[in-house]
Amino acid sequence: MNASCQCGSIRFKTPLPKPLALYICHCIACQRQTSSAFGVSAIFPRFSLPANLIQPPPSSPTSSSVSSSGIYSRATTNGQTLYCYFCKRCGTRLVHDSPNKNVVSVKGGCLEGLDWKSAIHIWTKSAMVPIPEGVESHKEDCKDPEEYGVCQEELDQPPGGSL
Repeated sequence: MNASCQCGSIRFKTPLPKPLALYICHCIACQRQTSSAFGVSAIFPRFSLPANLIQPPPSSPTSSSVSSSGIYSRATTNGQTLYCYFCKRCGTRLVHDSPNKNVVSVKGGCLEGLDWKSAIHIWTKSAMVPIPEGVESHKEDCKDPEEYGVCQEELDQPPGGSL
């Protein structure tokens, strides 16, 4: 899938034509991060954003050797570090990554052609908007591997092994 920030400074392709899973998260942290009612995370196998994919917008005289991306890091509730990559020019969040996981979260709004019908709504107990009828939804995150589709715990396994 093609992805880009709002201003077009950062463009990249995902490693698969569709995500392994798609979550619409209604937790307080996602509400604050997006300044909206929810966050959208498309889960893909871990991949790198090569420097040559970080390009200045066509109208900008800025050299492509200058990085347009920034990183914000924070501790997660389980003690891991979450790295949040964003465009320094327009502020768009693009990718969330944690070194101990074999997957990354590409933020849904930066992806072209995302199929929203497969989205799983999580942390609905703090939802600010109504959850559509008939969609898969959960009051919190995945606790039971049989609770829903591809359990986040399964996706979070480190490369080459289990937690």
